[in-house]
Amino acid sequence: MTAAPLAIVSAMHEELRALLPLLAQRRTVRLAGRDFHLGAIHGHAVVLVLSGIGKVAAAATAVLLLQAFEARQLVFTGVAGGLHPDVSVGDVVVARQLLQHDMDASPLFPRFEIPLTGRSRFDADAALTDALAAAVGRLSGVRLHQGLIISGDRFIGSAAQSATLLELLPDALAVEMEGAAVAQVCADFECPFAVVRTVSDRADDDAHVDFARFIEDVAATTTRSVIEAWLQHRAHSVDASPPLR
Repeated sequence: MTAAPLAIVSAMHEELRALLPLLAQRRTVRLAGRDFHLGAIHGHAVVLVLSGIGKVAAAATAVLLLQAFEARQLVFTGVAGGLHPDVSVGDVVVARQLLQHDMDASPLFPRFEIPLTGRSRFDADAALTDALAAAVGRLSGVRLHQGLIISGDRFIGSAAQSATLLELLPDALAVEMEGAAVAQVCADFECPFAVVRTVSDRADDDAHVDFARFIEDVAATTTRSVIEAWLQHRAHSVDASPPLR
C-alpha cells in the first residue's frame, strides 16, 4: 500500500524544477492540465505540483491534491512582496495566519470576511508551521518572520498600494496571490497546511524588476533548502511516514 503523500505545492516553475531532482521513484500523473509528480524525498511519500498563479488556480490545485491524491498535509511555497518595514528582500516569511485582502462583500458582510464562514483569517497548522520555521532556522544567513500573510488576485507593485494595505492590515508581513485561497480550501477539508514565502521584493515601484531577477537567483534555491531541511529532520522523527512500496 502506498502511503498518503505530503503535498508540496510550488507557485513558480523555477521552484518546482529545483525540487524535482530530489524525487525518488518518480512518476507523473496529468490531471486537469496539471502534472502531479509522485515519489519520495528522504523516505517520505510526496506529491509535487505547480499551482498556477492566482487564487482560483491555487484553490483548484489544492482540491485535486486532497481528493484525487488524498494528501495528508499541504505545504505551499513561493515568493512574496514584503510589506512590514522589518521584512527585507531575501527573508523568509512563514504564515501563522492568512487573509484575502481583496475580499469585500460589504455591507452584507464585514470587509475581508469570507461570506457565510464568519471568519477572515485562517490559521495555519501550528505543528507543521513550527517544523517549517525550525527548518528555516537551520539555514545560514536567512532571516525568519512569522505572522500574517495576505493574498489577492493583484500583483502589488507600487509603494502606494503597499501603504494602503498596511493601513488596513498593519500586522501584515507580506503579500502574494495564492496562500489564503489554499488556506480556505484546507480549512474546508480539515487538512493541515502551511505556507512558506521567500521575500522577492518590497511590493513597491521596483517590484516588477526585483521579482524577475530574484526568482532566478535566490528563490528556487531557498525553497529547496527549506524543504530539504524540513524533510531531513522529519525523517528522524517518530511520525516519519513509511517509504513508498
